[in-house]
Amino acid sequence: MSSDDLEKWRNLPRPVADRLLTLLKTRGPQTAADLGRALGTTGENARQQLGKLAAEGLAEPHSEVRGVGRPVQLWQLTEAGNARFPDAHAELTVQLLRAVRTTFGLAGLDKLIDARESETLANYKREMDGIADIKDRVSKLADIRSREGYMAEWREENGAFMLIENHCPICVAATTCQNFCRSELAIFQEILGQDVLVERRDHILAGARRCAYSVTPRHPQPA
Repeated sequence: MSSDDLEKWRNLPRPVADRLLTLLKTRGPQTAADLGRALGTTGENARQQLGKLAAEGLAEPHSEVRGVGRPVQLWQLTEAGNARFPDAHAELTVQLLRAVRTTFGLAGLDKLIDARESETLANYKREMDGIADIKDRVSKLADIRSREGYMAEWREENGAFMLIENHCPICVAATTCQNFCRSELAIFQEILGQDVLVERRDHILAGARRCAYSVTPRHPQPA
């Protein structure tokens, strides 16, 4: 796409928010006044729209000193704002997994998944250090998984627990190699301990809306 084509694309009729995101992506940090001019409106109108983007976590302001005088306020995309644009990492991941399987066979792919499992387990153990109560461990695991993009939550049911993941950020990779799912179940069992049984109840790859796991004490406390 040429610079002229890109400029025409920027100016296509689209929601103002989308146009602002595109301008920040293609031009880098901008003042509200500059963005207003690019949109054919005032800087104040642009600032109001930028405030809405900031409330959604898509853009943020920062100050920059330019010579003598007051600092200039520039707007830029946040990580979430950048994530609104196409990202080929999922396709790249699939290509790499296929290349590993073709080059090193299934045994090589299993070694790769085992290495990821070991690293993930070590990270989780560090975060779980000092947490003994199973309820607190399930809660902490849900926090960790949410931070990793799984939109996890948990609840207590009749002396057992449910760990629910409403999103799978590695779904494309897991579809290519379901040993990722096997590995994650093993991680949950290991990190929550042998005093509980962890079982998958819902599975996105089996057509469910979410992945859900039951966490059941092996030796329930007497009532």
